[in-house]
Amino acid sequence: MRRRYLALAALAALLLGLRLSAPPLSAASPGSREVLAADGSLLRLTLAADGQYRLWQPLAGIAPAMVQAMLLKEDRYFRWHPGINPVALGRAALATYIGGDRQGASTLTMQLARRLYGINSRTVPGKLEQMLAALWLEARYSKRALLEAYLNLAPMGGNVEGVEAAARIYFHKGARDLSLNEALSLAVMPQSPARRARFGNDFQAARDRLARLWLDSYPQDPKGQGLLALTALGHDRGALPFAAPHFSRYLLAGSDQAVIHSTLDSRLQALLERRLRSYLAGKADLGIKNAAALLIDSRDQAVKAWVGSADFFDPGIQGQVDGVLARRSPGSTLKPFLYGLALDQGLIHPLSILKDAPTAFGDFEPENFDHRFMGPVSAHDALIRSRNVPAVWLAGQLEDPDLYGLLRQAGIQGLKGRNHYGLALALGGGELSMAELGRLYLMLASHGAHYPLRSRQDQPVSPPSPQLLSPAASFLVLDMLKDNPRADGLPKGNWTVSWKTGTSWGFHDAWSAGVTGPYVLVVWVGNFDATPNPAFVGVQAAGPLFFALSDALQASLPATADRPRLPPQTVKKVKICAASGELPNPWCPRVVDGWFIPGISPVKVSTLHRPVWVDNKTGQAACPPHDLKAQHQEVFAFWPSDLAALFAAAGLPRKAPPPLPASCSGNGLAQAGTSAPSAAPQIRSPLKGVSYRLRQPKDSIPLRADAGPQVKALYWFAGRSFLGKTAPGQTLEWRPQHSGHYPLSVSDDQGQGASRELEVSLQP
Repeated sequence: MRRRYLALAALAALLLGLRLSAPPLSAASPGSREVLAADGSLLRLTLAADGQYRLWQPLAGIAPAMVQAMLLKEDRYFRWHPGINPVALGRAALATYIGGDRQGASTLTMQLARRLYGINSRTVPGKLEQMLAALWLEARYSKRALLEAYLNLAPMGGNVEGVEAAARIYFHKGARDLSLNEALSLAVMPQSPARRARFGNDFQAARDRLARLWLDSYPQDPKGQGLLALTALGHDRGALPFAAPHFSRYLLAGSDQAVIHSTLDSRLQALLERRLRSYLAGKADLGIKNAAALLIDSRDQAVKAWVGSADFFDPGIQGQVDGVLARRSPGSTLKPFLYGLALDQGLIHPLSILKDAPTAFGDFEPENFDHRFMGPVSAHDALIRSRNVPAVWLAGQLEDPDLYGLLRQAGIQGLKGRNHYGLALALGGGELSMAELGRLYLMLASHGAHYPLRSRQDQPVSPPSPQLLSPAASFLVLDMLKDNPRADGLPKGNWTVSWKTGTSWGFHDAWSAGVTGPYVLVVWVGNFDATPNPAFVGVQAAGPLFFALSDALQASLPATADRPRLPPQTVKKVKICAASGELPNPWCPRVVDGWFIPGISPVKVSTLHRPVWVDNKTGQAACPPHDLKAQHQEVFAFWPSDLAALFAAAGLPRKAPPPLPASCSGNGLAQAGTSAPSAAPQIRSPLKGVSYRLRQPKDSIPLRADAGPQVKALYWFAGRSFLGKTAPGQTLEWRPQHSGHYPLSVSDDQGQGASRELEVSLQP
């Protein structure tokens, strides 16, 4: 008795050892990889290394009806036999060798053994080898593991193996979602996969026989009602989904997961693709053939649509190039972030007045796209009208971080050194990808917090990187951009849309980017081979496409509420003098409400409008004491010299204040309220924070400053050395005699001044 127990224990130990040492059956064959949309629909299925479509699905992930149907068709006694079924073998032998009716008796385990070990079971030795291999498998693996392996390796027609791959290919769904009718259809395929995968008459007859067997075996199953009246014609293998190809390729390259559950919304992807192609068809006569688009949900940073090109399969437009990842010049789409920095650093508020006039920044003389200048313009209007000169001036005033520093903090790849771009970076002098630009606009929609994009559902909503802009600046930038009129001139929709266009130098790229409702949308129009086209203008080529897509989103998502943009507690509205952009004095003719960041936005009472006592007869300024019968008080705008000259050049001269008579000196004019101090000179050149490298004796540094309307002369100094005298707005060319640090200053003839530090390096 003891020997029997020892023998049983040894046998149990041997079996346990066999089980523990058995490699997983899932490793027996290479697998395909699949990319799924957010709703579980298939975007892309790749071939396995051996050229098969094969997706391993755990048994728990396969519909119970599929498991039952396969066992009913292939091996009803699978759970009880040891790998071979002696009764079935005997019956098959009698029918084949005595009755002349060839029948099979392979159990599910035997079929699996033939598949795993490449056994030719058509011969007697091969059949014996197959039976021994089945017994070996049963000794090493559990019934559950064997059933799971068979369901994942069974032939399903052509190069399709396993029920998960078959369900994806023939029914465009996962094996867990198969209906009973579909499960019966797949269960008959392994018996004759080459014929039945074509869903012909043989397939339907076999499926109906199995359906009748199901009804006999499970008469109480409610799913069987009407089963015989149904057909289950699947999709042809040639119709295998190949959706969002650029996005799918990006995910496959960035992950080694067999199943990638993406964040993409297949319905929105198809919508953007259709509208993009329709738009391009209407622009073909302009040579506009290609475009790309990216849609991001600002609520969870998820990529919802990724259109890398108009047609992935069109070599004429290099369609397989991914426009979402390609690095291109962004044009003026970076200006909102420049203004956001300026708001945070207290340089401006939305109604601050900036100068749009011909200006040289060293050797850099930017022009506006329309080659015109507007003169004084609010920051709000300068941004939405994309004026270049104010943007470059702001870029020169920024401290740490400047625009380059912000882009570095945002993780923009491929940037060259700061000095490579200089102030031209504000106009799109660098290169970045659509995905990176989308992250920047997502930052505006996320109150200044910079998040990574989420492309897979297993990626958590990550905490943002350090705040790049304040919530106040982000809100104000979007508030300004929402006033940008539509590119197509149509009325605005229900969603709030804050958007900006960009055109790269040389008409190579047209951009439009912004926040529409709860989404960030970026579009690009151009050629991947960088062929320029005068039609590639942001507002003309990309802007209408942006709104075509935005309108389509609103129409397809009527229940999606606009994301409210409530002002943060760090901003408030104050009264602003419209003409000067400063706090109004008593004589400001027009006062408006404007946003303001307390403690940060520039605070100054306007001195642009001031009263002057005027003689009724001569129209000249009158000295005190004043005679109310012979004199009257009149309010004038005391424009600085540069803006007054710009108005005159534009044919819009402003009425100049009358000059004060020399006899007024010492007559108490200060008490008369007519001599409010003029603005201090503003140095326009040299630039702030710029080091000058000069070649002797050829190069010089232009010295130029603007001053108040009453200033006639400006006096320039380098330290204590007098450099020369100019009128306001005129240039004095200065050639330093040695390298080093220079404290530069200018004084006007009213006793006011300004200064600037600069570094000079002389080169032979």
